[in-house]
Amino acid sequence: MSHTVSLAVPRRWSTRDAPAPGIVLVARAPAPTGSGFTPELVVRTCPVDRSTSLPEWRTAAMAVLAGQLVDLEVEDADTFDLGDEPVAYHRFSHRLGGADGVDVLCDQWAWLRDGVGVVLTGSVARADYGDYYDLFEDVAATVELAPGTGSTDGLSERAG
Repeated sequence: MSHTVSLAVPRRWSTRDAPAPGIVLVARAPAPTGSGFTPELVVRTCPVDRSTSLPEWRTAAMAVLAGQLVDLEVEDADTFDLGDEPVAYHRFSHRLGGADGVDVLCDQWAWLRDGVGVVLTGSVARADYGDYYDLFEDVAATVELAPGTGSTDGLSERAG
């Protein structure tokens, strides 16, 4: 089964739909912050074996991410209901650009329905996290999954 993902993105943020396989949307702030890093939101979808639970999927996904990102550190993890949907949440940090690079903090929410995984990640420089975590939470609260007829990459965005 496929799903349509809809969410509200901040006004004035630039968006690109389906820039790469599995990536449904990339939304970027209008300008970099004082740290030089441009905050962004990314929505990804992927097939997930139907016998896999939400916590199992996210544990495996975070292990894969740890092999891809420099100095990944999980700072918070939880599973709860957001609206009427169970969601797995992780806040984690990593470094971009090596030892002298940017310390990036990410808020990530993941939904699993009918073998389709949907992940929303908000990324910002750690120094600017206090200015963006409420915005990331507000966007996550708008995510809706609806049965679709096409691919798992369907998207509807609403300006927020």
